[in-house]
Amino acid sequence: MPLTLSPGIILLIISIYFLILIGVSQWTSRSTDNASFFLANRQSPWYLVAFGMIGATLSGATFISIPGVVGGDGYNKCFSYMQMVIGYLAGYVVIALVLLPLYYRLKITSIYEFLDQRFGWSAYKTGAAFFLLSRIIGASFRLFLMAIVLQTFVTGPMNIPFWATVLITIALIWTYTHRAGINTIVWTDTLQTLAMLTAVILTILGIGEAMNMSIGELISAVRASEYTQVFYFEGGWADPNNFFKQFLAGMFITIVMTGLDQDMMQKNLTCKSLKEAQLNMFSFSFVLIFANILFLTLGALLYIYSARIGLPIPESADQLYPTIALTNLNPWVGVTFIVGLIAAAYSSADSALTSLTTSFCVDFLGFKADHENDESDKRTRLMVHIGFSVVLFLVINVFYLVNNDSVINGLFKAAGYTYGPLLGLFLFGILSKNRKLKMKWVIPICISAPFITFVLNYYSEVLFFGYKFGFELLLLNGFITALGLLLISYYPKENFKSI
Repeated sequence: MPLTLSPGIILLIISIYFLILIGVSQWTSRSTDNASFFLANRQSPWYLVAFGMIGATLSGATFISIPGVVGGDGYNKCFSYMQMVIGYLAGYVVIALVLLPLYYRLKITSIYEFLDQRFGWSAYKTGAAFFLLSRIIGASFRLFLMAIVLQTFVTGPMNIPFWATVLITIALIWTYTHRAGINTIVWTDTLQTLAMLTAVILTILGIGEAMNMSIGELISAVRASEYTQVFYFEGGWADPNNFFKQFLAGMFITIVMTGLDQDMMQKNLTCKSLKEAQLNMFSFSFVLIFANILFLTLGALLYIYSARIGLPIPESADQLYPTIALTNLNPWVGVTFIVGLIAAAYSSADSALTSLTTSFCVDFLGFKADHENDESDKRTRLMVHIGFSVVLFLVINVFYLVNNDSVINGLFKAAGYTYGPLLGLFLFGILSKNRKLKMKWVIPICISAPFITFVLNYYSEVLFFGYKFGFELLLLNGFITALGLLLISYYPKENFKSI
């Protein structure tokens, strides 16, 4: 067995990596007003945004989870995840041709300002609040997964407590994002995407070295394995990997969790023009295909390698990649894995912290991106940034104290439920044209929809003749929200000028 990396060496690698990120932050924070923090002065090169978004889309959870599920028998087994990726492409087309033109035409900083202009205060604050809740839980979950790996292989052996591991990681995010916000993140995401993809490629090469196989032989081994099935039609709608379920889920997950998510769309709004933002979206979506193929290929090779050396598969598939990379391959593979894991987790977490700050400042405190020299706004923005850092720290430690995978995964799924009302609000706002809403009912409708969806999902096999919901729960949630909004809508007597 190759020599393993010591915790001290891993910590040194992480320190060097973050020194590079902080250096990038210093370089990009020469202008530190609200315009640069929120929208990077709308001067970001589209190709940097496109490449950097790959890392933010994949995240730390994808980095260790997608390779692990390849050999399972549940959701996304084998290469079935590519069915969702195909759905992603359809979703990105909708974002590029429908949502981006809307956002650029309205010249907004927070995408939830659309709801204010379309319906009014109540719908606006409701949409923004659902985003804050979703992103806090989602970002905390992803950082929690990364912190567990660091605690297991790095800080735990050094007798550093879990809370200190989390505090250090969040403090580092705050250090390189608090001055220039999205202006920094556009560049650091590019660096982190490169680190993540490099880690995957080098791990594949490391497995080839360990098995004395060339690239061509590795590809042949994957093709000959049991893991390469992509399309699943035979199981019907009851199959969680059914093509149509996965495709529709991928499309609407993309529309909602990218197109209706301030975190993801804030990067697109930093482009110089609508044309460049659309070019960014189309190019990013096609590169994402090849990135996901890399992850799935790595997953197949991890299982092939495990079988070759007789390594027991961990009870949690998420541990397969780190176990092999850090303890069964050459140390240089472990180095790239650690850097890739940090890059994957932080490429989504840093932008989440910035988008939470942006949304709260714009949607709840009334900030404007063009208040470039308002020192009071800068101080307030800094305090909000610190506040959300503390919130993430507390939520991650609550996850750790609960120490129950089913509960934690349940909370993460619950965060997914909160995207349904966003889908319903935007869908109804875009398609309903002149209709207005009885504002006192908007919040009850948006809160009720996720609970109704949960009940229908819980009893789905009884109510729908054995049918089991998968990712399409998002569609159901959004439909229930839109239907509820339709019931409380009306045509005003006066002429209503739609957005």
